[in-house]
This record gives sequence, C-alpha cells and structure tokens, in this order.
Amino acid sequence: MLLLVDIAEEITKQRKAAGLSRAELAKRALVSRSTLEALENGRIGELGYAKVNKILTALGLELKLQQINLSRPTLDQLLIENEREDALLHRAPRR
Repeated sequence: MLLLVDIAEEITKQRKAAGLSRAELAKRALVSRSTLEALENGRIGELGYAKVNKILTALGLELKLQQINLSRPTLDQLLIENEREDALLHRAPRR
C-alpha cells in the first residue's frame, strides 16, 4: 500500500533533483509553500488528491492505479517495473 509519506519522500527527491526550492515548486503547483513544507516534513496527516496531483504534475509525475498482485512477482516482472521506475525518475519535469 502506498502511503502519503512515501509520496512525500518521492516528491522531495524529485524536487531536489529538478533543482527547485519548495517555494518554486509550490508556485508551479498552485499550493502554499507551508502545505508543501508540511508534506515533505511528514507533518501533514492527509492531503486531498487534487493537491497531491498538482504537485506531482508540476514535477512531471503521475499516480497510477493498478490491480494488486497477490502472487509473488517473477524476476522479469520486477525488472520491467524497475525499468519503468527508472524512466519516471529520470524524466525531465514538464513545463
């Protein structure tokens, strides 16, 4: 299960990789700097989907829904997922 703290960690990592300050990302995402700061520092318990989506979009990221795979993944599946994640992490932010 993906938790808000996991999303926040990825947002922080991607923001820093893009060379953006919190203020710059907040402005691009149309959210307050204090909201972004609270999210990144784990001081926010809940944040609506719209705000999370705005922040992710400003970083060139998106959330993806998929069926839960209750069986153990194969090595090929793990490699494919790893390649997808690497591609997402190294994709330049949209402007």
